[in-house]
Amino acid sequence: MLRRSDLQGYSTPTSTMRVVVTMFADDTTVYLSEKDDFQTLTSILTKWCAASGAKFNISKTEIIQIGSEEYHAGLIDTHRLHSEGTPIPDHMNVATDGRATRILRAWIGNKTDEQAIWSLTIDKINCSLERWNRFHPTLEGRKIIIQRTIGGMTQYLAKAQGMPKEIKRTLTKTLRSFAWDTGGSPTVNAGML
Repeated sequence: MLRRSDLQGYSTPTSTMRVVVTMFADDTTVYLSEKDDFQTLTSILTKWCAASGAKFNISKTEIIQIGSEEYHAGLIDTHRLHSEGTPIPDHMNVATDGRATRILRAWIGNKTDEQAIWSLTIDKINCSLERWNRFHPTLEGRKIIIQRTIGGMTQYLAKAQGMPKEIKRTLTKTLRSFAWDTGGSPTVNAGML
């Protein structure tokens, strides 16, 4: 219904098709143009929910604007995609600059702090490594724990989000500290490990 609608969605100068919706499991992301009307979207969703028996979780709706800073400010102030458009209900969150919104475990937003986005993952890694350290694992055990913990907890976010150099340095330091469980120099070359 969304793809066959009059919604213009998102397109680029080199794109031959417009993007209106992406779906994964129970997550739906809808892309609206500044020329679209929010009422058109809500009408389609209401009709779709009635036909399918599904329930649209309106409380989780996040509006993330793309465009100039003036457009961002206007959307936040008026809660409208354009001056003649239907207002976006006040209970729906319009993300401000600097605030990241989580979509499929990646963080999206304008002028977001990459360090802050990674801080939750770093904290989870540190907690997990502290728990494992209580069991005094062998060097081979530490290698497996590092692969499962640091590798497992960072792989998706690094691919989806990118990894800032400072985060890479922090993780390398954490890895080395856990691998050797000493404050001194390692006894084996890191490449050998």
